[in-house]
Amino acid sequence: MAGKYYDELEPGQVIRHALGKTITEAEHILFCAMTMNQQPLHINEDFASRTEYGQRLVNGLLTMSLVVGISVADTTEGTIIANLGYENVRHPRPVFHGDTIYAETTVVAKRESRSRPNTGIVTLTHVGHNQRGEIVVEVTRSALFLKRPDGAPGNGSDAITDGTSAS
Repeated sequence: MAGKYYDELEPGQVIRHALGKTITEAEHILFCAMTMNQQPLHINEDFASRTEYGQRLVNGLLTMSLVVGISVADTTEGTIIANLGYENVRHPRPVFHGDTIYAETTVVAKRESRSRPNTGIVTLTHVGHNQRGEIVVEVTRSALFLKRPDGAPGNGSDAITDGTSAS
């Protein structure tokens, strides 16, 4: 599996994801349509041009979803049973069409599951940055991870990890 097992994650560990993604206008408008979000700040250029931003803002839920998605290959791909919750979501800066989003993940905490001996709960904080290095989203997520099965090989992830805290 590309993701990490419970046993491979430790509090304080930082994973800097190599993948980045530019948000296009088409993707954003499709996301708003699919989620039935008709907020004029997202879909009405005339309205948005008269706000303090002067242009449409990318839906914050798209930005959050993208940052979590960027993290999947290096953290949870094939190694979780379920996401248990999201909390402490912050959007300190707006995102606009054409911005490129990068992400890093910090392992905040972990504990063994009380009811499932082959699993553990890991709390992760994902931070998304734009192409200028400005933080655009932060979210804390808890997930139920599988423990490494006996004899399972390492994950072979190319993500950069270290024991420092997120900057």
